[in-house]
Amino acid sequence: MDIKEILEKCDHTLLRVDCTASEIRTLCDQAIRYNCASVCIPPCHVYGAKKYVGGRMKICTVIGFPNGYMTTAAKAFEAADAVKNGADEIDMVVNLSMVKDGQWEAVANDISAVRKATLGCILKVIIECCLLTDEEKVKLCKIVSDCGADYIKTSTGFSKGGATREDVKLMRENSPAKLLVKAAGGISSLQDAEDFVALGADRLGTSRIVRLAIEQEKKAEIPEENSAH
Repeated sequence: MDIKEILEKCDHTLLRVDCTASEIRTLCDQAIRYNCASVCIPPCHVYGAKKYVGGRMKICTVIGFPNGYMTTAAKAFEAADAVKNGADEIDMVVNLSMVKDGQWEAVANDISAVRKATLGCILKVIIECCLLTDEEKVKLCKIVSDCGADYIKTSTGFSKGGATREDVKLMRENSPAKLLVKAAGGISSLQDAEDFVALGADRLGTSRIVRLAIEQEKKAEIPEENSAH
């Protein structure tokens, strides 16, 4: 798969707790240059980034991140605020406490409240696969779909594990066609990216693919510079 095709599926991501506005602008510039699907950034940077890109790039942000154990009302408010500030896409974290307690109706209500607050925007639900059993992952595929989300997402990248090939395959096989899959966390090479796409991932949450594209460009420029002397 061509790197350009992979980049089109990437949410170019910067969620470090101390990231600056300058770094976010650089992220946006890179995402626009390499035609990424979106930039995924902290909620506090959404308004500034939206103004900065001027419609040239989709803005994605995170809700209930990274732990997911906020109250449903808090998540819904946070999501509505992000949309008001210009977010085009929302990645929310499922309530894992409710999942572990088997409170499936509460899990669904939590997702549905955020869905209601984000109508017209893309909603992705992060289920944090590294903390779940396969049975819980399969159950969540159905719940996330039934709640009207657009994507189910493997990981926050802030827990003990990121996306795995096994999880992406499992999620794709147990989700209806309308529910897309996003792999995130630990995608460090083009081979990783190609494998995840081949297994059914429609989006990739990563910053490393853009870095690889930049490195490829620099390497391509070296012979030209040498030949000029």
